Amino acid sequence: MSFPAGPRVLRGGLVQLDPASGAVVNVIVFQYNPDTVTRTLQPRGMAGEPGDRLEVLRLTGPPHETIQLEAELDATDQISQASAPVVQDGLLPALAALEALLTPPADQLLATDALFDQGTLEIAPVEAPLAVLVWGSNRVVPVLVGSVSITEEAFDPQLRPIRAKVKLELKVLTTSDLPATHPGFTLYVGYRRTAEALAAQVAATDVRPLGLESLS
Repeated sequence: MSFPAGPRVLRGGLVQLDPASGAVVNVIVFQYNPDTVTRTLQPRGMAGEPGDRLEVLRLTGPPHETIQLEAELDATDQISQASAPVVQDGLLPALAALEALLTPPADQLLATDALFDQGTLEIAPVEAPLAVLVWGSNRVVPVLVGSVSITEEAFDPQLRPIRAKVKLELKVLTTSDLPATHPGFTLYVGYRRTAEALAAQVAATDVRPLGLESLS
């Protein structure tokens, strides 16, 4: 039952961008939003010796940030849509789209092998599309997919998966990882500016709620 006056629930997902032009290559929308998103941030600081008073508070760049989430997929909720790919292939298309985040296209693999066979001494690695995690309008962040763990939980008579859980481990790409001309560089700067604006809303200098008159 729907409530017209209720808030519209946004869907999280991943967007793939062409690294040269910034054009959208593919959009992967989570069927259900994950119940939890785990973010881990570690400072990027000077590697000084223990007790080095000059370096301990110096930050050399943005923090190392990783994001972990688990998405659920269920074909039975889509089976009523006669045009949906799930009718023909279950969850195989959706899972293949997630696997493609880590896998170069077969044509590129064959082209690389052909160059090796021709005796090419140096072959530039294939540059994959940029993955961007979209988790609401305030969190649009470029990421590198570190791992995709797929657990297929139920199958149809043709052994096509109809229910699955997918765990994603994502490394946030920062200005330390990308050149200034890369579209991900601009996205990360925007991500940090948004976070700074949000933090400014709760910034305070009054220590009295902590039971202190001052720190001096």
